[in-house]
Parts: sequence; C-alpha cells; structure tokens
Amino acid sequence: MSEYIAPLKDIRFAMQELAGLEQVVALPGCEEASPDVVDAILEEAARFSAEVLSPLNAVGDKNGAKWKDTVVTTTPGFKEAYRQFVDNGWNGLGCDPEFGGQGLPRLLSAAVSEMWKASNHAFSLCPMLTQGAIEALMIAGTDAQKAAYLPNLVSGEWTGTMNLTEPSAGSDLAAVRSRAEPVGDGSYRIFGQKIFITYGEHDMTDNIVHLVLARTPNAPEGVKGISLFVVPKFMLKADGTPGERNDVYCVSIEHKLGIHGSPTAVLAFGDNGGAIGTLVGEENRGLEYMFIMMNAARFNVGLEGLGDAERAYQRAVVYARERVQGAEVGVRGGPKVPIIKHPDVRRMLMSMRARIEAMRALAYVTAAAQDHAHGNLDQVARQRGQAFADLMIPVIKGWSTESAIDIASIGVQVHGGMGYIEETGAAQHLRDARITSIYEGTTAIQANDLIGRKIAREQGATIRSVIAEMRAAATALDGDLAGVGARQSAAVDALEKAVSWIVDNFAADPKAAHAGAVPFLYLLGIVAGGWQMGRAAVIARARLAAGDADPFWAAKLATTRFYADHFLTQAAGLAEAVTTGAAGALAIADDSF
Repeated sequence: MSEYIAPLKDIRFAMQELAGLEQVVALPGCEEASPDVVDAILEEAARFSAEVLSPLNAVGDKNGAKWKDTVVTTTPGFKEAYRQFVDNGWNGLGCDPEFGGQGLPRLLSAAVSEMWKASNHAFSLCPMLTQGAIEALMIAGTDAQKAAYLPNLVSGEWTGTMNLTEPSAGSDLAAVRSRAEPVGDGSYRIFGQKIFITYGEHDMTDNIVHLVLARTPNAPEGVKGISLFVVPKFMLKADGTPGERNDVYCVSIEHKLGIHGSPTAVLAFGDNGGAIGTLVGEENRGLEYMFIMMNAARFNVGLEGLGDAERAYQRAVVYARERVQGAEVGVRGGPKVPIIKHPDVRRMLMSMRARIEAMRALAYVTAAAQDHAHGNLDQVARQRGQAFADLMIPVIKGWSTESAIDIASIGVQVHGGMGYIEETGAAQHLRDARITSIYEGTTAIQANDLIGRKIAREQGATIRSVIAEMRAAATALDGDLAGVGARQSAAVDALEKAVSWIVDNFAADPKAAHAGAVPFLYLLGIVAGGWQMGRAAVIARARLAAGDADPFWAAKLATTRFYADHFLTQAAGLAEAVTTGAAGALAIADDSF
C-alpha cells in the first residue's frame, strides 16, 4: 500500500506562476508569507501529511468512529494526530492574528488543505468545519462571543460544527423546525434534532462549539425566519473554561459508504430542558450568516475532490508501474511489461493527471482571488476578486467533486480486478469521493446557484469579463501550441453561446434553464480549467526555450495537449445540452419513469 506524497512541484507552480503568489503576499497583512516561509510551510505540511495523516487513512476506513451511549470514540490514532496538528499550529494558519492565528494568505492555506484532504479525507473534515465556524463568528459574532470562543477555535483546542439539516428538511432549509425560546438573560433554550453533523461528537477536544439554525417564537415562516445560535457542548465557566454539560447529545452516528473515520452525528438538542445558546448577529438573519460558513465549506469540499483525485492517481500510477501483464502493443511475442506501457492505461492515467492539474490551478487562482477580495487596497480589485471567487466557488465545488468521482473510478479501473478488492486501497478513494458531490449542497444546488445568482441576476457581467480574459489568453497559444489554442477558442465560443442562452431564457423559461444547469457547470469547469492549462503551457514552453531541461515542463505541455484533445472537445456537446437539452429532460410524464 503506497502512502501519499504531496506533489510539491505542481503545487508551487500553480501558486507562483498561475495564482500570482508574489502579488498575494504583497497584500496588506500577508507580509509574513515570505518565499522562505511559504517553502518551509509547504515542506512541513508535506511531511506531516505523509508521515502522520496518510498512514491513518486506511486505518480510519477499516476502524471508523464508534458510538455508544451518546459518546463517540474516534479511530485509533486520530486523537494523537489531532494533538500534533494543533500543537504544530496548523489549525490557525489562515486565521486572524488578533485571536491567535497566523494570518497567512488563503492561497497558502488552500495548498496546505489540499495535502490534508489528499492524505486523510476523513481526518481533514474536523478542522474544515472549525474554520467555517471561525469565519461566521468573525463576521457576525458579538465581541463577547468572539472573546469566549475564537481563541480556542483558532488554536484548535476546541472544534466547531455547522448544524443545518433536520430529518424533515434535507436541503430545504425553509423547512427547519428547531426552535429557540428566549430565557430572559439574553440566552435561549434550543430544542430540536439535527442530522448529518460532521464531527458533531468526538473525543479529540474537550469542547465542541455548535452553530445551530433555529426559529424564535415570533419568527416568520420560510428562510427569512431562521436565526443562528452558538451552542457549546459544555457551558463556559466564568474563567472561560468548559464547565457544566449542555443539553445537546449525540443519539447516533451514520453508517456510511465512505469517510468512515469522520463521525457523522445525529444531535438532539433540548431533551432535558433545553440546550443553552446565544444569538449570533441579528434575529432572523441566520441563513445569511450560515452561508458564510457554507461558502467557505463549499470551496474546501472542492479541495477535497482535488485531494481524493490526487490520491487515487498516485495509487494508480504506482500500481501501473509495478503490475506486469502482456507484451507491448505491436511487439508480437515480446516480453511482458508493466501495464503503464499499454496505450489505454496511459490514456486513463493522463485523463486523471490532466484534470487534476486543471482542478488545482483553478482552485488556487480562485483562492488568490479571495485574498485580493479581502485585502487589496484598490476597491475595484477587491470587487473584481470577490466577483470572480463568487462565480468560481460553485464550479470548484461541483466540477471538481464530480471529476474526482470519475477519476477515483478510473483509478479502480487501472487496477483491474484488484481495484475492486478493498485491500489494494483503490476502492476507498472512490467511496470517500462519492460524498463530495452531495454534502454542502449537491451538484444541482451549486449549478442552480451558478446560473441564477451568478449569471442571470447580473446578466452575465462577471462571466463575460472572464470570457474576455480566456480569449486574450488563447491568443498566446500560437506556433507549436496553435492546436491547443484552436481547441480553447472553440470551447470559449461554446461557453459564450451557453451563457447568452441562459441570460436570454432564465426568466422566460426557468425549467429549461435549470434542466441545463449541471451541464453548464461542467462546461464552465472544463473551459476554465483549460484556460489555466493553456496559461501553464505558455509558461512551460518559455522555460524550455530558455534552456531549462526539467522534465516537469515537457510533462506540462503533454498534459495540456491531452486536456485540450480529450476535454475541451466536450465543450460543444455540453453547450448543446444546455441550450437544447431541456425538451428531452422534461418531456415524459412523472408516472412514466
């Protein structure tokens, strides 16, 4: 069984050459991220992920979290690994220094997060949810809540959760029924049940801070009547340390297809008189605040897809190099060779590799846009960064996770029959990846958000400016890259056609627009990924022309060519599915299915 090795060369390339690390670290507040500091962090994260987290990945899959009498015990080794994680300062990497964080750029924390997710998806979910809780409290919490909770959340001494879903609600948060009754001293008693709560109960820290959606007595119906509350597992004593047990208990954990090391809890609030919580921000604005957590979580789930795909690819490459079977094509009677010599195995490996590089590049460019949105002194640059990030986060989440499922499935195929045997480890990556396109909003939810809020609402303004950048980048794909440039230009044409159709038809025929939403999300992901691959190819060509013989540059040209030939060519078909595919999707009666 191979262990994960962080692809530091491509990570550094994507950060420096594509995402513009130099410009990011020049932003106010990012001055500490010098080249030496960034390199040291990446190297140490790679070591920690390979030596501490990766060996626990299969352990967590085989010996998942256990529940008994409201208590959850995590996988053997997870608690100790989490202690090392916290002691090494990883939890506060990108957090505000005011509360003990290191204040480093999101671009850097995204690269480090990819390593956590690739080496141990189930483990990485715990700090991911804590980061969401931190963001929500930073923006909407009172000074007292920040002082009480943020230092320990930032350090990782406590963890955080987000409690949205209920048995009768699912993704329809308008159906949330949990209630919050005012006590009279500014606090509330929370009653209700929440399901699918990642790390809602565990034994790795001495407190868990739950952010919970609930309704106050006079709240209006629907999403406009939801408030957000902070509800700790243990109430805080006067000195800020955990004290009396709050009335929130784990009544079970789910038995899942994958991510077995991550306990997915069913939490009961108020079975013994009410769980004490305090209001976050203003009453009835809870969904707005929760989406602060949700947006961060969606980007990070996209990184999970990237990490799962990278891990599946690495395992498939190792197997393809070691597995000897059959002679080379065209060499009759020749010796048996490793299967990596066979054309279709190479096609599968390139299909995995090319998409991973495109996914990584697009994710890192989006992370850098978030850094500019947060810290650039120029207001126009801030707005541009925010608009680009808002547009791309549904794509990072939806396209990357759907791609990861396919990539992990191809990883099983590379292994042949052995891939279907759990002992080889290939199947775990497929099982783990499968959840990523579902939680934090399914692919359809991402796609509906993309075409509605990010395109139709602003009449395509942001995406058309991005398309203009894509066209400008394609002009540099000349000479020996002209074939790639032609593929990119044709793909951008297809994207622009689909955008115009959505803008023209969203209001008049919303069912048709939504029937094509997921194909459109795939289309934008593929074309945006190709845009970044084209940029990478231009840089690689220049390095080779300058005499740099590093094989990395030739490989980058090869993956770009493969991506253009095998994925950008799908753009025209996807555009047709967006613009003409609704009729077939909506044609037959419900009872004909």
